[in-house]
Amino acid sequence: MQDDQLLQTVFIGGVNLIFTIAAMLLVDKLGRKPLMLFGFGGLAVLYLVIVQLLASSSATVTYYLLAAIGVYAMSLAPVTWVLISEIFPNKVRGKVTSVAVMSLWAAYFLLVFSFPVLFEKFKDATFYFYAAICLAGFIFVLFKLKETKGQTLEELENTMNFH
Repeated sequence: MQDDQLLQTVFIGGVNLIFTIAAMLLVDKLGRKPLMLFGFGGLAVLYLVIVQLLASSSATVTYYLLAAIGVYAMSLAPVTWVLISEIFPNKVRGKVTSVAVMSLWAAYFLLVFSFPVLFEKFKDATFYFYAAICLAGFIFVLFKLKETKGQTLEELENTMNFH
């Protein structure tokens, strides 16, 4: 039992490491927006698949959970930090970045600590809720996020229309 838990931790850590390295290699080649769209879209689809696999008690659900961890590690997790450092005007970047980081950690806290409560109450349907959030994120990024790839912070001031 304890060996299984250790092995699961190793698998999760390995997936996180591999896909975070992939993100580091791709973020400046593909851009922030495509990776964010991949993350939100991929997670929405994976959550819908996961809920079906959980309902059917399929043993393959583990692979899809690891895939979700990989998609997150290659997209939303690292790219969010990159975007936070780029999307604010130079004159207020320090202050608003600290607010954004604090908000991100607060949201992460809510996610981590609400999942057991939500899962206990709504069971597998919790993943429908998360898929809906990812779909909303996909739509927001698609229509509202401007690509920042290859631009200096000064150029971003014009791209983001801060003036």
